Parts: sequence; C-alpha cells; structure tokens
Amino acid sequence: MTPADQTDLEVANLAADAARKAILPHFRSAELDTDNKLDAGFDPVTVADRAAEQAMRAVLAEHRPKDGILGEEFGKTQGSSGRTWVLDPIDGTRGFISGTPTWGVLIALSDADGPFLGIVDQPYIGERFSGDRDHAQLIGPHGARTLRTRSTADLFDAVLFTTFPEVGTPEEGRAFHAVSAQVKLTRYGMDCYAYALLAAGQIDLVIEASLNPYDIQAPIAVIQAAGGVVTDWQGGPAHDGGRVLAAANAQIHAKALEILRRA
Repeated sequence: MTPADQTDLEVANLAADAARKAILPHFRSAELDTDNKLDAGFDPVTVADRAAEQAMRAVLAEHRPKDGILGEEFGKTQGSSGRTWVLDPIDGTRGFISGTPTWGVLIALSDADGPFLGIVDQPYIGERFSGDRDHAQLIGPHGARTLRTRSTADLFDAVLFTTFPEVGTPEEGRAFHAVSAQVKLTRYGMDCYAYALLAAGQIDLVIEASLNPYDIQAPIAVIQAAGGVVTDWQGGPAHDGGRVLAAANAQIHAKALEILRRA
C-alpha cells in the first residue's frame, strides 16, 4: 500500500504510534530535564515533547506532504491542500513531568470548517480515542469499543471537569464556578484526558479558558463523533481555542451555556 492509498485515520494512527515510541522512554525517567517557556510563570517543555512532534511531522511529510501542519513546539508549516494537521505532542506536560498518566498526544485534521478527524492518545495506559465523520472509537487494554457520550439532561446530575482551579481570569473563574455550584461533582487537573472521558460517556462537561487551537481541535473531533457538543462560551465555534465548553449532549450544553453567558 502506498501512502496515497492510506486513509487519513490510518495516517493519524501512524503519527500517534510514532509519538508513543518517542515519548514513552522519557516518562517517569529520573533523567528527564524540563525547560520553562515563560519568563514569568511556568510552562514546561521536555525533550519528549519535541521528539514526539518531530516524529509525527516525519510521518506526515511522508504520507501527507501537501497538507499543512500546526504544532505546539515547531509552529506552522504551510501546505497546498487546504488541510492542516494540528499537533500537540504532549498535552498536559505538567502532568507528564509529575508522573501522572493524564497527559496525551493530540492529533487533529482540519479544513476551513474546523477539525473533522481527531485522536486523543494516552501512550502509558495504552488508550487511543479517535473520531471522524464515520466513527468514534476507543482502543485500549480491554479491546475496542464505540464511543458514545452520556444523555445526562440536568446539571444537578452532571460531572464537570477542568484543568486549573482558577480556570483563567478572575472573571472566567467566577463563570466556571457558577456552573460548578449547580453540578453533582467537579474535578480538576485532567488536561486532555477529561475530554476523552467525556467522549467515552464517563463525565458530562468540560469547561476551560485560554486554550490554543492545538489544545482543543482533536478533542472537538472525537467528542462530536461520539455525539457531544463543543463550542465557545457564546455558543460559537471553538476550534481557534480560547474559552471552551464541551458537553455530552445538546441539553446539558444549553444549560451550562446559559450560566456562562449570564455570569
């Protein structure tokens, strides 16, 4: 089979396989060095982040040379096809350097309308969540199964996740906590794995702010393929990042969105 014969999902899986191979030797390694991208604050990057993105870019250069690439570590490479692969080699580097298995590799394929294919891969656990226009699937230690979001209709029955307790600005934090006050359970610190859990039918809502396109495009594709809804806090497209509301279904999305708009 030539590269041109392979489907986009097959190419995405090859890229995810390459990222796994590049990352796993560094996870929970005593010799792992961490650099800080910020002069003020802490935004870590490791050799594993850079090696994984380079490995994925090599796969795409071979199999999809006409497509563009947007990656967290190495920026944008222009293509000629009108399509862009959006890569976050390790979403949740803070968790990665802390040894928690809640980080993941994010791979999305987008066109002018946004992402239509996505993978959220957790190499250490061996779970790969994928979604495109035709399917939503989890392949993991227990085999393969179809992904389907929950049907929770009321906020008082909902489980809500976010990564940082402050969420973003004080204003954004107040809006988040207005939703949090209405739900059954709020949990913190899961990075991209929270979106995977939403697609898998384990939780109902993820609310975040200050995201980049490479943080959210893969989760959007997976969640939408599984039956969920992802928008910004005004109900518009979220693939450019910023404030994001991901929900298991339209009903619970509408109720959370009403509070975020009002707060």
